[in-house]
Amino acid sequence: MLYYAIVFLVIALVAALFGFGGIAAGAASIAKILFVIFLVLFLVSLLFGYRRR
Repeated sequence: MLYYAIVFLVIALVAALFGFGGIAAGAASIAKILFVIFLVLFLVSLLFGYRRR
């Protein structure tokens, strides 16, 4: 999932470089959402990993 967040971030940066505002904003918002989901899942997996030990 982090891979997809990075891919959408790169797409947003390239689109912003060429001046496609709508595409850049859409890809950036998708990248932000995926990054937050990845971060939450990572923290949950860390908590459950420490609880098992």
